[in-house]
Amino acid sequence: MSTVAAAPCRAHIDLSAIRHNLRLLGDPRRVMPVVKSDAYGHGLLPVAGALDAEGVTHFAVGNVGEAHQLRQAGFRQTLVALMGAPTREEMALAAQEHILPLAHSFASLDRAAATGTPERPVEVAIKCETGMSRLGFEPDDLPALLEKLRATPGIRPMLVLSHLACADMPEEDAYTRAQARVFAEMAATLTEAFPHLRRSLTNSAGSLAYPELRYDLMRPGLALYGCNPFHGTVSRELGAALKPAMSVSATVLQVRDVRPGQSVSYGRAFTTARAARIAVLGVGYADGYSRGLSDRGLVTIAGYRAPVRGRVCMGMLMAEVTDIPASIHEGDTAWLLGGPGAQALTAQDVADIWGTIPYEVLCLLGRNARRY
Repeated sequence: MSTVAAAPCRAHIDLSAIRHNLRLLGDPRRVMPVVKSDAYGHGLLPVAGALDAEGVTHFAVGNVGEAHQLRQAGFRQTLVALMGAPTREEMALAAQEHILPLAHSFASLDRAAATGTPERPVEVAIKCETGMSRLGFEPDDLPALLEKLRATPGIRPMLVLSHLACADMPEEDAYTRAQARVFAEMAATLTEAFPHLRRSLTNSAGSLAYPELRYDLMRPGLALYGCNPFHGTVSRELGAALKPAMSVSATVLQVRDVRPGQSVSYGRAFTTARAARIAVLGVGYADGYSRGLSDRGLVTIAGYRAPVRGRVCMGMLMAEVTDIPASIHEGDTAWLLGGPGAQALTAQDVADIWGTIPYEVLCLLGRNARRY
């Protein structure tokens, strides 16, 4: 299926790869897939449907609005909103639709308390700060937190979680284990008071490298979509069997011969040193292909890598195909990500050239018309 019948740039999503990656991580009932930000650009509802078919019982989303989309589409899983419910309206919606917002501060608990009642308490997920310096309660907050939860029948904690800062960095093992110790102590205190609480700590890297820290629920994101969180490290084999789920193609709009000394694209930033063949592709920064890849990026055409020449435009870029041992024609397909051949580019390849991380590559390129 396709979200748009035709477009010069398309994201192709392999849902079977996502299902494969889920199974690789273990029992789907112990996995809470992270499908925030439109499932990292792969499409919230189609991805959730594929994971639902595998028996997943929990989803982690970014905000209450994403959880609402899942509820409206009929998904009945436990839904955890990782950014909480920062307004009274969002908290009310969370309560109405049985969404678990993250409670990361006493103010967030006050919003929940103002919404819930003893008869219909607002269910929340308690976030512990263990070394990320982002959201969450500190260890020193525990006495007041327990007192607040015990004294507020309009709140029902259901989950306790934290987030690992550098589980994908083997050289930071000591820091990861220190975070794990803090979480273990905080979770033990909370579960002693509320024995029904479930625990969640590991992201993709943590789930692969620290199976002893998986607790009740893992929270993989990047690994689900086929990117190896240990790329370039001594632990790279841990993610070697993951399958990329996204590839991105663009149509060749024209192929032109350019004489030596001729500039290509805006600003004359690139000038040919020889006679060259240039393929103009129907994709640009408006499609999520960064202008920062001007004169740096690579694409593949006919299975071979071709360098981006000159500045990336709003809806077009130019790639040199002079050295490709195949005839390239208008209407052919070029690949920004994935595609056929041993030279296909991974999200990590593109991120390395771009100077970013695979998450951004997937989120931005995944905004294009999708085919599943």
